[in-house]
Amino acid sequence: MRRLRAVLEVILDAILPLRARSARTKERKAEDIPLMPTVHNLLDVHITTLMDYQNPAVQDLVRSLKYDGSGYAAQLAATLLADFLREEISSHRAFSQHKILIVPIPLHTSRARERGFNQIELVLKALPQEFRDGTLATLVSECLARTRETKPQTRLPRSERLSNVAGAFEVVNVDLVHKTKIFLIDDVTTTGATLANAATPLRRAGAEVTLLALARA
Repeated sequence: MRRLRAVLEVILDAILPLRARSARTKERKAEDIPLMPTVHNLLDVHITTLMDYQNPAVQDLVRSLKYDGSGYAAQLAATLLADFLREEISSHRAFSQHKILIVPIPLHTSRARERGFNQIELVLKALPQEFRDGTLATLVSECLARTRETKPQTRLPRSERLSNVAGAFEVVNVDLVHKTKIFLIDDVTTTGATLANAATPLRRAGAEVTLLALARA
């Protein structure tokens, strides 16, 4: 499937001009984008971002992922994320035997249908197999749902972002997340409202949750 997608991308690239940001991103490798893990205290929760959004290469990466659905951007982001997760998972396993889950921030079904993809899910599905199949962690996309359609956070003033996503998430399968360690991951965070609200039902279901985003805008 991954090989077929790569072939289709090559064909599409030959037919359709790439957006400038995606074209620039395709010229870059993982070593061209520095990892700068930074912990932010947002809404009384800790959120770790992996890259500096002020870096033009990071902006290109995030935008080509979010707005263009670039498979190359997803693979590049997955490579960077894997470097960070490998260390975090190793550290966690030294102190706990809890099952480790990797969970993307979900889109509402109407937004997913409209966009055609969930950009952070594209990244997580591009992670090396050991982060998805239970060897190091298990990728679980169906344990958390966005039950209420919300306005895009980027279009709202900071003061409205928290209320916009309040109560918008719920755990689909409590047994699946109970007594697990979850890395809950988004592409970009600003106020932290989406990650903080999405983590609440997971914690109520008995999970230990670490919040991550590729970058902070």
